[in-house]
Amino acid sequence: MFIRGLFFVLLSVSAYAQKPVPPALHSDPEGALSAYRENLAQLRKEHHNHHDLPDLKFFLFGMGDRLKLIYRSGRLLNALTGNIEEQWDVKHEIIVPSEYLVHLTLADGLILQIREDETGIWLLQPSKRPKLIPGTRSRVSLPRFSDKAYGPVLRVLHQEVLVNIVNGRPIPNFLVYTKPKLRNAASMAMVIRETDNLHLIRDWIMAIRSPFNRVHPSIVEPDNAGQTMFLISLVSDKTHPAVAPAVDSLKQFRKGDHIIGKTDNAEHPVFQTKWIKYGLKSLGLPDPYVIPTQYDSYSSLFWWGYKDQHVSGKHFDESISATTPHFVWAEDHFYDRADVPQRRGTVGNVDYPLSWEQKASDAHYPGLTVLDKGLAKQKLAFPHTSQAAEMFLLLSSR
Repeated sequence: MFIRGLFFVLLSVSAYAQKPVPPALHSDPEGALSAYRENLAQLRKEHHNHHDLPDLKFFLFGMGDRLKLIYRSGRLLNALTGNIEEQWDVKHEIIVPSEYLVHLTLADGLILQIREDETGIWLLQPSKRPKLIPGTRSRVSLPRFSDKAYGPVLRVLHQEVLVNIVNGRPIPNFLVYTKPKLRNAASMAMVIRETDNLHLIRDWIMAIRSPFNRVHPSIVEPDNAGQTMFLISLVSDKTHPAVAPAVDSLKQFRKGDHIIGKTDNAEHPVFQTKWIKYGLKSLGLPDPYVIPTQYDSYSSLFWWGYKDQHVSGKHFDESISATTPHFVWAEDHFYDRADVPQRRGTVGNVDYPLSWEQKASDAHYPGLTVLDKGLAKQKLAFPHTSQAAEMFLLLSSR
């Protein structure tokens, strides 16, 4: 076992030591942007609820464990410190989100492209040696989703998930949050499992010891235990050190044959019991719980299992759709059938980003100042991985 493990370590080191192959200069950024906008227009045609967002003309670089960078107005900034890494006198810019590309025409007529690929983030210029930006070299799988109707849009949603992985930890939005949230991390993990990127968060999952977020120390949300077990199942098994505490914790939430407690400051026994059952099933553990037969507004958020055990009620309203749109996208996924043509999931009016969250009680919005002071005043964080993940998972399933 030791020899085999050593072999894989040496193989990984050898692969990393190989000279990285830079991408070619993109030959038609305008055409790629046009194709992306057409794809986005088709999505907006299918989803009639639109939301106005500030059109800041920026792009985030740094998927996975790479250095986080912001391109905006001729500057490449370190997103966590605000330091200027590079700057140029720019005559014209083209930002192509689906190609992870910023194409610049400089004041002296020279062309420069900032482009992120599976190897890292590159500065590319004709007749000059490509430059791999220090701190950005790491392996990331970036499918093109060419077989999907919304391939270009999926590329952007995938980027919005991966760019919010910081030091191996999945974060809702790294500018306003510093710690993962288990419910959010679970939806992110569903995306990165589909795209062969679980290695990006494996170490974080293996290091989990408590089955709860405890974002607010006095609040313990029972669904967290189910999310913890699901996450562990992706990279380990029931022997993981956090599994026994997760299972043992359920005693305090058990009421008869189901689970009940506070999630988002309200009781959601259907949603909570579904998450516990799914977590136990993911690890092959005994499951004594029965989903209660009652209305629960969060039941429709759980679209990947137990859909038949649901009591219908009112949908999430427009105020929820504007501030926390991931709720409505999850609900769309729950009801996504050929005989239900209505699509309520909200789509923004800008090219990038495609996801957001506004006025969250536990977000630290001054962190947005490095991007734009106005965002901090509006308490508007974008992108946001809960919505990006829900959009991705729905659109990729069609």
